[in-house]
Amino acid sequence: MDTPVPQHIAIIMDGNGRWAESRGLPRSAGHEAGALAVKKIVEKCGELGVQYLTLYSFSTENWGRPQDEIEALMSLLVQKLVSEVPELIEKGVSLRHLGRRDRFAPQVLDALDKAVELTSGGKRLTLSLALDYSGRSELLHAIECLVQDGVEVTQEHVEQRLFTSGMPDPDLLIRTAGEMRISNFLLWQIAYSEIYMTDQCWPDFDSDSLDVAIAEFANRKRTFGKINK
Repeated sequence: MDTPVPQHIAIIMDGNGRWAESRGLPRSAGHEAGALAVKKIVEKCGELGVQYLTLYSFSTENWGRPQDEIEALMSLLVQKLVSEVPELIEKGVSLRHLGRRDRFAPQVLDALDKAVELTSGGKRLTLSLALDYSGRSELLHAIECLVQDGVEVTQEHVEQRLFTSGMPDPDLLIRTAGEMRISNFLLWQIAYSEIYMTDQCWPDFDSDSLDVAIAEFANRKRTFGKINK
């Protein structure tokens, strides 16, 4: 029997800095290695038939990091948004942004918006980048929209106002680098996600690692709060 493949995988990509520091490298080298890991996992998800991949790329709290690290991250983001678009288009990957927009520099927003527009025709895989994202802020934003729109507070109306509107909830949430917490990621959407934690730092997480995580997912019995008879 074939291993069931999650429709939607979400990943908290942790450990770039620790990976670099353990090798005597600057933290920026860890982020560059992490970007290579992203490319491998996107390719693998496309091959497996995963339809949605959501990556926790830069949290709202990450603005508190040293300015030089933030600048290196933004520079790397712009570089990859520009250089990877042709391959994303070729592989049928559409890009989506989840999170706030108002704190990014114009060149970052320009690169992000162009990448989203150019890949909009992709039907094979939706790749969502959670950038300046916070699960609590997302929920507050949804509530503010409900109040402004003057509509009844229902699950459907809330979900329509989340950054992930129109997307299914993640089936599988993966976190790397051994941390055992959610870190303010997709708080509404992961209510019934299966969670897989690994000690591997993100740059070391490869296609074989993803196979292991999916095999673990396939062995879980998802009841969604009910009793399976």
